[in-house]
Amino acid sequence: MSKRLFFKSISAAIMALGVMSAGYAQSDVLDRVKQTGTLKVATETAFAPFDFIKEGTHSGLNVDLFHEIAKEMGVKIEWVFLPWEGVLPGLEAGKFDMVAGPVTITKARKERYHFTTPIAEATAAFLKRKSDTAINKPEDVAGKSVGAAKASAQLAQLKAFSEKLPKKVTPREYPGNNEAYADLANGRIAAVANSLPNITYVAQQRPDVFAVVLPAFGAKTYFGYLTRKESGSEKLLEAVNAAIMKIKQDGRLAGLQKKWFGVEFQTPDEVKDPTF
Repeated sequence: MSKRLFFKSISAAIMALGVMSAGYAQSDVLDRVKQTGTLKVATETAFAPFDFIKEGTHSGLNVDLFHEIAKEMGVKIEWVFLPWEGVLPGLEAGKFDMVAGPVTITKARKERYHFTTPIAEATAAFLKRKSDTAINKPEDVAGKSVGAAKASAQLAQLKAFSEKLPKKVTPREYPGNNEAYADLANGRIAAVANSLPNITYVAQQRPDVFAVVLPAFGAKTYFGYLTRKESGSEKLLEAVNAAIMKIKQDGRLAGLQKKWFGVEFQTPDEVKDPTF
């Protein structure tokens, strides 16, 4: 065999191996989940009522919803708990299969990750102290210190909203929402920016301390779960989406929303063009 033919044969073999590897990558995440019987899901536990620790037990809508997803897929859920700023980097490093979060579906994130069908509304609003009569509408936070979780969409929306005010707010970034709520209760900040479902829940739990500022200051947004944006995760996303859609269509999702938020959210099946 001539050198030219030899190298052409080697190149063809390498290309064939590449095709085989690509074909395997397209199904390896879902295949691994099915083979092990375990879907590894990361979240933080300071995002009530989606994820939080109650009397030493992991609780919230995410726990209940992923329990239903697991039943539909015939697997079990293995939870990984991290501070929020470490969740998305951990996903990209391949340390787990999905992020529960949940995560606000934004333009920038949609370019980087695959999102499931929305599971709740995520529109950003302000939480204030009930006794604070100086804040009655979103614009009243002008010139004040406002807290939000680090690396969150709510923090980004707060900064964008601040640019429209006559006097900018001073953003205070927190590792978790619980720390922000504590500082708000103690008067160290004037408000906390978070999703409407979250702060509504917090205000319901402590009605003598907190109140929600309406209307919401953010654009209409939605929460979803996400996977890495790579061929190896596409089939996993399809399987999880099929489970969520079944849970949505038979009324289980609405029941969980009412359980944890007190209301049912009307959500689209897909967010093609996020508002933020």
